Amino acid sequence: MGMKTVSNLKEAFAGESQANRKYLAFAKKAEEEGYSQVAKLFRAAAEAETVHAHNHLRVLQGIKSTRENLQDAMSGETHEFKTMYPGMMEVAKSEKEDDAYRTFHFANEVEKIHASLYSKALEALGKNETVDYYVCPVYGNTVEKGAPERCPICGAPGKSFIKIA
Repeated sequence: MGMKTVSNLKEAFAGESQANRKYLAFAKKAEEEGYSQVAKLFRAAAEAETVHAHNHLRVLQGIKSTRENLQDAMSGETHEFKTMYPGMMEVAKSEKEDDAYRTFHFANEVEKIHASLYSKALEALGKNETVDYYVCPVYGNTVEKGAPERCPICGAPGKSFIKIA
């Protein structure tokens, strides 16, 4: 595959992925404002963007075996908490951007947890163990087995955690 085509597929994958997340955020806001039909449209468009992103990633041969996908995910999360977020936090701190610093910091803490969870899943691969996961709706802390009484990262009540099906 040509280098420019690969570059274009990567750019398209990133753009479609971002559009999906943005449209889901827009849908949530529309629901909060009572515009359920607009929220439905945003969710439909978000799903279409997911289809596009998956197609681009498939053509890039970016989806491998589950073992390789877990290793790739673990590597990505490790890069984020060791390199990407620390640099971003440093800039936000120097520019006195407290909200940006906070969101980078909390994401950084959760990326460490994700890397650990991927590592555990890799070790348990093929054992067919059932584990439930819960996600904090404030900053995305991800925990196993049950929600804590309070999120250890941001203090949100455990009853607000979302159980992942």
